[in-house]
Amino acid sequence: MNTIQTPGARQTILGQPNSLFVLFFTEMWERFSYYGMRALLVLYLISEASKGGWGWSREDATSLYGTYTMLVYLTPIIGGYIADRFLGTRRSVVLGGFIIAAGHVALFFDSKATFYLGLGLVILGTGLFKPNISAIVGQLYDKDNEGQRDGGYTLFYMGVNSGAFFGISLCGYIGEKIGWHYGFGLAAVFMVLGALQFWLGQGIFGSIGGAPSKNAPLVDDSKPLDDTPAHIVRDRLIAILVFSFFTIFFWFAFEQAGGSMTIFAADYTDRTLVGTSGLVFKIANSLMTLIPVAILSWLLVKLSRSTAGQYTASNGLLALALAAIWGLSLWMLGREFALEQSEIPATWFGVLNSFFLVILAPMFSKLWERHWNPSGPVKFGVGLVLLGLGFAALSYGASGIQAGAKTAQVSMVFLCLAYLLHTMGELCVSPVGLSYISKLAPARLLGLMFGVWFVNSAVANKIAGMTGSYIDVISSTYSMSTFFLIFTIVPAGAGVLLMLLSPWMKKLMHGVH
Repeated sequence: MNTIQTPGARQTILGQPNSLFVLFFTEMWERFSYYGMRALLVLYLISEASKGGWGWSREDATSLYGTYTMLVYLTPIIGGYIADRFLGTRRSVVLGGFIIAAGHVALFFDSKATFYLGLGLVILGTGLFKPNISAIVGQLYDKDNEGQRDGGYTLFYMGVNSGAFFGISLCGYIGEKIGWHYGFGLAAVFMVLGALQFWLGQGIFGSIGGAPSKNAPLVDDSKPLDDTPAHIVRDRLIAILVFSFFTIFFWFAFEQAGGSMTIFAADYTDRTLVGTSGLVFKIANSLMTLIPVAILSWLLVKLSRSTAGQYTASNGLLALALAAIWGLSLWMLGREFALEQSEIPATWFGVLNSFFLVILAPMFSKLWERHWNPSGPVKFGVGLVLLGLGFAALSYGASGIQAGAKTAQVSMVFLCLAYLLHTMGELCVSPVGLSYISKLAPARLLGLMFGVWFVNSAVANKIAGMTGSYIDVISSTYSMSTFFLIFTIVPAGAGVLLMLLSPWMKKLMHGVH
């Protein structure tokens, strides 16, 4: 394993290598662009042409959404292979970042050709970017600082959710309130800044992430061979496949967030606030927005000090990006405070997942550590049941909507409750699944097993788009409540089944907890 070579990289922030925060901000801007664009995609496609959209049916829009997100999760397998064999992780991140930026620039232009070109470039760039920036995080740690690895990944995951929060909030607001392509354009601006920032600051990583040596041995003789008996390896691989299979039942429902749940927010939810309720929302939304920006600005100051002026251009671009976030956030909040009657953007509800995750993640970590730490299958099962309960809340909230209705005024409480339960479910499934793959898979098959995980996520995203496309058919034939009830029964049923399989799964895992 490579170690950090530069003096600056030995500096720490919050007990972590300062180079981690270059990755933190790079990933943050990439997720800003991805989630910001994703929040707008379906709404843009189904919006009337007179309002700047394409006037697509909900069925066609959610189907395209499913295909797009499926390919986003498939290409990292190819991107990881290209990095391992040819480019190295660092050059793959740089190249992927600029390809993604080009894709978002293409989406800014108002034509069908540039729209599809933009989606294609984002898919290809994400394949190079997504797996390799995570790999660089892992390469920052060796035997001297191994104890900080989990904390490093936790901080990195905070960068992911910070980007998602601001991308959905700002791109969503500008796209809905000002113009769709201005929202797409904002995603492009921050992806360009993020790619440039990483490119200019990559010297902090020393030899980490360099191109693979053509003369490197296929087997590293300095590392002990895995002497785990073949039958135990086989059983553990079966356990990984079972975990990966059940993720399909989770993500196919969870990913309704960008499709049918966004449609429900736009057309069936009462998003108008007046009087005291409007003022309370404006204050809460201001605190939710400005406190994270202040924390990010503090981290940038710490990074600038720890690098002692070595990467002035990179840090300068970060400062420019954060200044833009400050300006846009204050402009957005001021604009809303000036209105007597506020209408919450439909895309705003998507930020709740990131907000709840940041709040709840430390609590779940303490729960597993101190109070209740069941086996992986039980955690997975609980996560699936919580996801189902979130859709049960939506199904109950939609029970008053008549079959075939195109609009309604359901209380936003039900959407907020659904996102809360979905986030709790995610914390039981996503980090737990990744952890178990790393513990169960032999080192020689670790990359392949993570590939299997991403393939199942890709399948789930496609199914999410396909099932979401039936929102009109099912709500017209039966009801909107019945539509969401499907996403209650299927994941909850899968969760109960997996918990029942827990004794068998524990045998397959052979002592791994």
